[in-house]
Amino acid sequence: QVQLVESGGGLVQFGGSLRLSCTASGSTFSSLAMGWYRQAPGKQRELVAVITSGGNTSYVASVRGRFTISRDNAKNTVYLQMNSLKAEDMAVYYCNADRFLLAVAAGAGTYWGQGTQVTVSS
Repeated sequence: QVQLVESGGGLVQFGGSLRLSCTASGSTFSSLAMGWYRQAPGKQRELVAVITSGGNTSYVASVRGRFTISRDNAKNTVYLQMNSLKAEDMAVYYCNADRFLLAVAAGAGTYWGQGTQVTVSS
């Protein structure tokens, strides 16, 4: 069983930066594909970025060039560095994990965190 705990959300000004962290329990982290999702009020949850166990990354077009997903297997943690934040980035951000990349990419990964709120003020 894997438990995911997100942190790092908060209030940031338009154009500012935040770094989200998602720390996993257990000893299987290095073998997991990891993803960040977000859900804004009244909208469906959407994929933001994924990282494979080998460190390959992929991003939704709206964040490409502004957000960076990375992982530190020694710390069982995946990060989402968010720069140049916009109002449309405001959402609850969730961490998702699974052995299978396709499951994470489809929003069907086995493990979810509780979410962390990101608020962008103008």
